[in-house]
Amino acid sequence: MFRISARRVLAAAMLSAVFATGAAAHHGWSWAEADQIELAGTIEKISMGGPHPTLNVATADDGVRLVELGNPRQTERSGFVEGVAKPGDKVVALGNRSQDPKEKRMKAVRLTIGEKRYDIYPDRIRTN
Repeated sequence: MFRISARRVLAAAMLSAVFATGAAAHHGWSWAEADQIELAGTIEKISMGGPHPTLNVATADDGVRLVELGNPRQTERSGFVEGVAKPGDKVVALGNRSQDPKEKRMKAVRLTIGEKRYDIYPDRIRTN
């Protein structure tokens, strides 16, 4: 007969909570401000890898910012796939910046490159 001790059950529950909290922190929006901003600049670098594709965007007045996109499949569904943009392209990112003012990072809900719009999180887009 197989017996599980209360101590093992408690340890497994605590371990599960730790992993769940870490995943939520990484994939959630709690690190970002509620208000959305537009960030305009020039793409310096594009990374399409996981867990989230990213852009390094050079701005005229604030240096380089990291712009996180959705997970790879979600970003692809928006139409933003490898080859649609390149370093040197002008970009406008709409999204939520980090609550930490020292962290130059934002989570984009929409990208606009030239005349093409990529709605990465359509249900989160708030425009005036």
